[in-house]
Amino acid sequence: MATPMLRWCCPGRRWIFAGIGGGSRHGRGVPTGSTSSGKRGQSSVAQQPLITAQKPRKGEREWAAVVGLEIHAQIASNSKLFSGSQVDFAAPPNSLVSFFDASLPGTLPAGYQITQQRLPIAVNGSLAYSVCVGQRWSQMVTRTVGVKQIQLEQDSGKSLHDNLRSQTLIDLNRAGVGLLEVVLEPDMSCGEEAAAAIRELQLILQALGTSQANMAEGQLRVDANISVHHPGEPLGVRTEVKNLNSARFLAKAIDYEIQRQISELENGGKILNETRSFDYKLGCTVPMRDKEGKQDYRFMPEPNLPPLLLYDSGSLPTGADPQQVIDIDQLREQLPELPRVTREKLVRQYGMRPEHSFALLNEVGLLEFFQNVMKETRAEPKKVTSWVLNTFLGFLKQQNLAVSESPVTPSALAELLDLLDRKAISSSAAKQVFEELWRSKGKTPAQMVAEKQLELMQDAEALELLCRSTLETHPQVVTDVKKGNPRAINKLIGLVRRATLGRADPTVIKEVLERQLSS
Repeated sequence: MATPMLRWCCPGRRWIFAGIGGGSRHGRGVPTGSTSSGKRGQSSVAQQPLITAQKPRKGEREWAAVVGLEIHAQIASNSKLFSGSQVDFAAPPNSLVSFFDASLPGTLPAGYQITQQRLPIAVNGSLAYSVCVGQRWSQMVTRTVGVKQIQLEQDSGKSLHDNLRSQTLIDLNRAGVGLLEVVLEPDMSCGEEAAAAIRELQLILQALGTSQANMAEGQLRVDANISVHHPGEPLGVRTEVKNLNSARFLAKAIDYEIQRQISELENGGKILNETRSFDYKLGCTVPMRDKEGKQDYRFMPEPNLPPLLLYDSGSLPTGADPQQVIDIDQLREQLPELPRVTREKLVRQYGMRPEHSFALLNEVGLLEFFQNVMKETRAEPKKVTSWVLNTFLGFLKQQNLAVSESPVTPSALAELLDLLDRKAISSSAAKQVFEELWRSKGKTPAQMVAEKQLELMQDAEALELLCRSTLETHPQVVTDVKKGNPRAINKLIGLVRRATLGRADPTVIKEVLERQLSS
């Protein structure tokens, strides 16, 4: 492979994008284990593991797991990295392939992948993420994983295996698509940590506009490197689980592989340095290929790529055309608000719980929907948050819809919440109206309330008479209430609501009944 890379040229001042060769791509993987004995190196970010790989029974030795990740994010671009071919996930196989992509004779490059592997564009960073350490969202802690390096490279073609016909077909639509590869240090110890880190990285990439990071469409793929060992002893032999395309499957694959390795070692077996895949239907990892004694990749320089010069404000040449140079300080000033800052603002501005701020950001478009509702309603933020995260998001999940596909608009939900806020309708009526909004378009919440006569009773005297009549016609229930039966009062409330066709506020009914019972 050719390797255009980022070369340090002048400390704190200037970087040169240049091509150099040599090395084995296999060797650059996250060092979560080894094929021979060796002590674990000092991580760039020291931290305590969330859990041990497996809690030992009495008399058994403890195990520790080491997890590192390699993430490939498809760059948000309409064309490929070095060709004009379009990028479209839904395109028919081999319909977006130029001569260059297919490596036909007379074109360059001829059948190899271009990567910045040896001198990446960024090194020695960190990624902070939050993970739940208990059964409740409130028991969250912030952890940090080191970012070993970030680099650009081309995607490869895709193999399509037809087991029934014993054939493998090749789709080159993906070949040459630009990828951002992020290599994380082996600072994690379980699937839950890895999944939380990936979710945070996904949000950051989406906020920056770097990648749409849709894992279902292969725009964000993860390789997990996993090993186990006894604390204080050398690292174990690592395995690599390839091409995980959901955070949930990532967590399951890692936790399964940890337990598989422990079981194998405790039963006298040994761990092979191999590549495995995750079978989501069976919930287990299966072997793909053995890495022992093999060199998966070779590298060579790419002479056809010119240097890419990067500057900061201190090294920017005098009189340089801003359109012709890359100023990293200027880019830093243009960075949008990152997810962590957004969550902190939500908690501070609306007084919402931290877990609710996470939920709003974790679903694409949900935060914008929430904010648009807040702009148009007088309802309290707590009520809006509840409706958006419980009712609205619940309906989306049931129908497997994205926020952008919702039949209920922010304006419609805002109007509905206003009706509820000024006590024009009850909570149960509001849910009924929401269901109608979901099923049919063209009518406002107010129109639906009027058509179905769902307005709350505003005649206090009439409600007093209904409550008095209910008490008189149900003496046994009244006796139960006076004996301290907590369910009896609810029965009376239900009877009154039935008499009002659900148009009376349960809270108001309870107040009237309790006053009449005590008089």
